[in-house]
Amino acid sequence: MKTLFIAVTLSLVSHSSLADISAIDAAANTMNINELKQISEQSVDYEHAYAEYRTAITANIVGQRSVSKRALDEAQSTLESILTREDDAESMALLASVYGMQISADPSKGQILGMKSGVLLERAEQLTPNNPRIALVKAMSAFYTPTEYGGGMEKAKQFASVAIERYQNPCDDICWGHSEAYTWRGLAQQELGNQQGAEQDWQQAIDIDPKYAWANFLLNPPAAE
Repeated sequence: MKTLFIAVTLSLVSHSSLADISAIDAAANTMNINELKQISEQSVDYEHAYAEYRTAITANIVGQRSVSKRALDEAQSTLESILTREDDAESMALLASVYGMQISADPSKGQILGMKSGVLLERAEQLTPNNPRIALVKAMSAFYTPTEYGGGMEKAKQFASVAIERYQNPCDDICWGHSEAYTWRGLAQQELGNQQGAEQDWQQAIDIDPKYAWANFLLNPPAAE
């Protein structure tokens, strides 16, 4: 499952509305790269970066590596630009996740981007201690980081559980990631040998968003030919 890396608040005036984020998520759920591109071209700042982030994930799944790299680079540039203007926790968390994907694609970047990601998440948590996406990105990072370097499946499970708890708080602006938190916890549980717990988490993800493609795939993988 590790090859399925998909594997993360102070609000700027330019932050998108819940409807805008939902539109990006809906396009990503149907793996519609063209629609994601259209949304990205029509948006700026955080919304633009998030659309590029989802484009990168979708392109990675379907094997379009060059598209994924370009989208990650664009998301990185946009988020770094935002952070030169204002300390914004949501942008920090998303940029940390972008760095994580870039490390996954090119491990030689791990030392530099890994340190940057850690600093971003620490600053973001100081600004918004109960932000669920910060814990979600930490879970994703721990999933791909060896235990001896501070990661591992137990850590991934713990951070995902923290994210899930934080998602119970009301949200009216940037709200993505609830289904993902259950999905990542399920992946960690699977790696820890708890298949039943994994499937329960994936079902929870679907209960939150019935169209969430990744959890549906994990629960109902295509039959082997």
